[in-house]
Amino acid sequence: MKSRENESRSSRSWTRAIKQELQTLGYRNWIVIGDAAFPLHSRPGVRTIFIDDKIPEVLQEVLDELERVQNVTPRIYLSRELAEIPNDRAPGIGSYRRKIENSLRGYPAREMEFRSLSLLLEDSANKFTVLVFKTSTALPYSGIFIELDSGYWDPESERDMRERLEKKLRIEST
Repeated sequence: MKSRENESRSSRSWTRAIKQELQTLGYRNWIVIGDAAFPLHSRPGVRTIFIDDKIPEVLQEVLDELERVQNVTPRIYLSRELAEIPNDRAPGIGSYRRKIENSLRGYPAREMEFRSLSLLLEDSANKFTVLVFKTSTALPYSGIFIELDSGYWDPESERDMRERLEKKLRIEST
């Protein structure tokens, strides 16, 4: 028998779109889970899919799928502005921040100014696919930015290998 959470998930058709889209992405691709005002980009490298649900639910589904595929690992960014918005200016923002914290399930989130995150996306879209899941969330600076990294090759392994190659090259050139 299915749990209530699984029943509600399976009734959301957008979960299939997430599964399908994430299977094709790799390291250096980006995923944005944007709010309702997130702009529709005209760059060829940016694909936008509208999802009629809130950011915390979409984030949970994206993280579930990334854990399932295991070929990439998420590097999550939140806009620095999100932490500074008072609840009286954006009712519900405090509750939203708590929901995002729970949805992250221990994944670390880095903070950057929204403008810097937008510039990173624009630059990445020149070379790699950026996938935007635009949601119905109507709160300022609430978008989640996810840069994908290799799930089976970490930065430390890359650095060690580069050092060995450099050392080998120095030895061969002497």
